[in-house]
Amino acid sequence: MVRKVSKATFKAKACELFRQVENLGESVIVTDHGKPTIEIRRYTKGQSDPLAMLSAAIVKFEPETMAIPVALPAGLR
Repeated sequence: MVRKVSKATFKAKACELFRQVENLGESVIVTDHGKPTIEIRRYTKGQSDPLAMLSAAIVKFEPETMAIPVALPAGLR
């Protein structure tokens, strides 16, 4: 569960919110004028390379269908 708090609330209750993140594992999003600015979450050790995570998420890639059409000059057709 994600909890949203204002900067003023975070300033007043920072230690309590840190304990909640540590003990319960819930994330806290700190907002400034209603817009999210910071996310506080529990640290997880052993995060792998972000590019490896992204490449593992690709199910199918067909470069032929991803080609961008380009107009060739008349002499190269």
